[in-house]
Amino acid sequence: MRPSTAREASSGPGTAMTLAGLTLLRPWWLAALPVVVALALYAVRRAAPLGDWGREVDPALMDYLSRSGAVLGGRRGANLAAGLCAGGLVLALSGPAVERRDTGSFRNLDETILVLDLSRSVAEGGNLQAMREAAAAVAEAAGTRPVALVVYAGDAYLAVSPTTDRDSLGTTLFALDADTVPDRGSHPERGIALAARTLAESGVIAADVVLISDGDGIGEAALREAAAIRARGWRLDTLFVPATKPLPPGAPKPDPGPLQRLAAAGGGTSATITTADPVIAQVSAPTAQHLAAGGYGVVAFADLGRWLLALAALPALLLFRRSA
Repeated sequence: MRPSTAREASSGPGTAMTLAGLTLLRPWWLAALPVVVALALYAVRRAAPLGDWGREVDPALMDYLSRSGAVLGGRRGANLAAGLCAGGLVLALSGPAVERRDTGSFRNLDETILVLDLSRSVAEGGNLQAMREAAAAVAEAAGTRPVALVVYAGDAYLAVSPTTDRDSLGTTLFALDADTVPDRGSHPERGIALAARTLAESGVIAADVVLISDGDGIGEAALREAAAIRARGWRLDTLFVPATKPLPPGAPKPDPGPLQRLAAAGGGTSATITTADPVIAQVSAPTAQHLAAGGYGVVAFADLGRWLLALAALPALLLFRRSA
């Protein structure tokens, strides 16, 4: 097994959220909605022509004053129309969208890479069987999307190229042991870098890199590689492997802290192999959500915002109404 070479790919950052059955491609615009509502209510209240005088003055006299031009009418209706128009614009800009029917055809643009620590502290002192099972659970959560396997200790190797064959991947996973990687040591940054090169070669848009380790060897180099993963629009999640047997002489004590910092640098989630649900939930998210998070929402979703813009223009027509 040899590390693969790099090839450039591009993607961009983005966010999306699901609300009432619709996915909002630009949800941050909703922050402007309370401001618009408050300003509209204030404008409507201030637009009354005479305030409480309308209840105090004789109706016949008020009617005469209005017909003679002595009392100017307020713009309550116009301000309400402007508020409705502004609220509609905000909702349109938030990007309500529905998933395209052909999103499944883009699953090859969304990959998951498992990066497994096979250093002595994990392979001999950690729970290797539980680590295999956690990796298999993550692979199953990826659904029909391709999954690759990277293993590392003193160096990193691509054990399984991106594949949708879960049986083949499972066979390799459960064959891993302390002798799989001949190089002694623990260099997670090499495993992360190899995962990034593999993703670049595949030309993927969205990706989850899941590092399963006891936290040994994570330093500035690994944090830089994690930040590079995030900068490409991908994410790095981590799973902690606690020790269940006596550690080999000289092996460091397992520590989840470095893995939590690594996940934060990679824009991902950190958990343990016994409570891996938060990471599995991220990996199992639909391809459409992964593409939207990578800044390619237009590929997976049909944006309904343009139609909301047309509806928002209807109240604006009232602003052009001429008084008799």
